[in-house]
Amino acid sequence: MRIDVLTLFPDLFTGFLATSIPANAIEEGALSCHVHDIRAFAANKHHKVDDRPFGGGPGMVMMCQPIFDAVTAVESQGSTASDRVVDGMVGGMSDRAVRVLLSPQGERLTQSRVEWLAQQPRLLLLCGHYEGIDERVIEELKPLEISLGDYVLSGGELGAMVIIDAVARLQPGVLGHEESAAEDSFSVRTPEGAQLLDCPHYTRPREWNGRVVPDVLVSGDHGAVARWRDEQRIERTRTRRPDLLQQDSRTNSQTQPQPLPAANTHKPVTHVAKATRLNASDSGCELHGQTAPESA
Repeated sequence: MRIDVLTLFPDLFTGFLATSIPANAIEEGALSCHVHDIRAFAANKHHKVDDRPFGGGPGMVMMCQPIFDAVTAVESQGSTASDRVVDGMVGGMSDRAVRVLLSPQGERLTQSRVEWLAQQPRLLLLCGHYEGIDERVIEELKPLEISLGDYVLSGGELGAMVIIDAVARLQPGVLGHEESAAEDSFSVRTPEGAQLLDCPHYTRPREWNGRVVPDVLVSGDHGAVARWRDEQRIERTRTRRPDLLQQDSRTNSQTQPQPLPAANTHKPVTHVAKATRLNASDSGCELHGQTAPESA
């Protein structure tokens, strides 16, 4: 998988891409990350990328030309393009990039969308800054707009890092155990499509500050452990996020990714984090790890 990031602050990604899961994904060759400075594509001697907004008001707006030229140039590059990050060994990348604009006006990022993004051969993450981006270039590029939540950050860089980390851990061979991602919060679902929170986890020592690990986890009975974990997932979700249990992936827009803009469509590839099946809980609800939707 190849990810291109377009930003005004490429240095923000240097440490991030050299650490933890993203670094593992790059080292394993499962992910190739390329960070591009939008200023390098400005068609003026001062590398100016923003200007005052028409109609007045505070702040500055990012201009069309540098962004459009950056997207056009980057999308024409193959896996051998030079960039700021040493990338993994990825074969010829002729697939069109899925353009993603990090924006507070976009759809809220969910695990379902992350799973779908993780299936794509190439992503292009566009990070806005200042007051935003000239609307005309957004209309021209037709990106998928994604928001982390109902709040505003200084720019799209943190959102881009979140997407990179989330999709990197779903690439085959990146995590230490191939079933880890399939058993995370929001990845395990009921047959109706409701996403569940993860169960509690414990490690040594068995007793700490008067708190003891549940007996079932040290019983050696794998079936009982699986049932306990299923029950805990349901109970924890019911207590902390009851709204999740009311969702149905067949009808609810929060659990099913929406279609991409017409100019940003493509064919998905087939791999994603390996699904796992769990034993039915005492509540009679069969749980299972869910692979990503085949299309948005």
